[in-house]
Amino acid sequence: MSDVFTLSGKTVCTAGCSMSSRASIQATLRTLLAAPWPSQRDIHSWLQLLSVLQWVLSFLLLGIVSLLLLIYLVFTSFWPISALYLAWIIFDWDTPEKGGNGHRSPFPPVLQQDGAWDHLFPWVHPSMLVKTHDLSPSHNYIIGSHPHGILCVGAFCNFITGSTGFGEMFPGIRPFLTTLAGNFRLPVFREYLMSGGLCPVTRRAIGYLLSKNGTGNAVAIVIGGAAESLSCRPGITTLTLKNRKGFVRLALQHGAHLVPSFSFGENDLFRQVVFEEGSWMRSIQQRFQKMMGFAPCVFYGRGLTSIQSRGFLPYAKPITTVVGEPVTVPKIEDPSREVVDMYHEMYIHSLLKLFNENKTKYGLSEMDELHIL
Repeated sequence: MSDVFTLSGKTVCTAGCSMSSRASIQATLRTLLAAPWPSQRDIHSWLQLLSVLQWVLSFLLLGIVSLLLLIYLVFTSFWPISALYLAWIIFDWDTPEKGGNGHRSPFPPVLQQDGAWDHLFPWVHPSMLVKTHDLSPSHNYIIGSHPHGILCVGAFCNFITGSTGFGEMFPGIRPFLTTLAGNFRLPVFREYLMSGGLCPVTRRAIGYLLSKNGTGNAVAIVIGGAAESLSCRPGITTLTLKNRKGFVRLALQHGAHLVPSFSFGENDLFRQVVFEEGSWMRSIQQRFQKMMGFAPCVFYGRGLTSIQSRGFLPYAKPITTVVGEPVTVPKIEDPSREVVDMYHEMYIHSLLKLFNENKTKYGLSEMDELHIL
């Protein structure tokens, strides 16, 4: 029985109302406890999606957004931030050309935390990186990374994040990954890249790592570049390599051994609208590539909400990167064209051998062939 009385014209309920309110709260709590909580598998899937999302957004938007933000701050009371960063850029302008020397964090950095990238891709597993031969810390290496794909996922995951055990498989070897020099002109993004061991794909930067950084350096170059990205699609194994010989000349000039690597499954991560050669859209892509250094690909992947939706997240397909046998290269300061051609052929032969010996193990059939253009 409840007690009800009037106080200053208001009706006040005591015991009964209090019990009713308590019962309502208890019923709500029982409903919450009875509701199905996310399983560990669900939480793991969400972490995977969020990790992939931040990676994709960082590479697609971080540099542009940071640039626009700093320009905006110039016209506000926070203009000293833009001024200080501009001064820093001027002071630090040549650092990327020195392999990002001094920017690679001694602590687990943004791009290299052990465990930070365990959720990066749903397909990350111990066999993602396959070692076929040892790499001696007494030498330097140029690792050719194939194919390019859309976002070079295999090269990034294996040579930068440390999530697949590169350091344990190749003790004493410091991996670096090269990317477009223009990326290092974008504010904040340049620090993000250098903190993980990325450097510009320029002769000066690569030469510095191979000649003034001691031994045990492995510089990974995605040789096919933007031209190769325009043709990538699932089931296609075509590389742009036949006339790409600059990396061989660099290897000869510095006595760096050449190491082929192939990421099986790289081209399966996204779907691309491929325009035929000679079409006006292909012409626009090629002209943009010549002016800016990269090609604007029209691609899509899965969305954030479901596998059936479309978005910019890569599809959950396995990538297995196989690192092949090194091609021993002598040091020749001024190699002739014939010598460059000879070692270029040796590299292609080693790459074809790697591909043919491993293709049936990682998703391809015996009939699949590697086409080199």
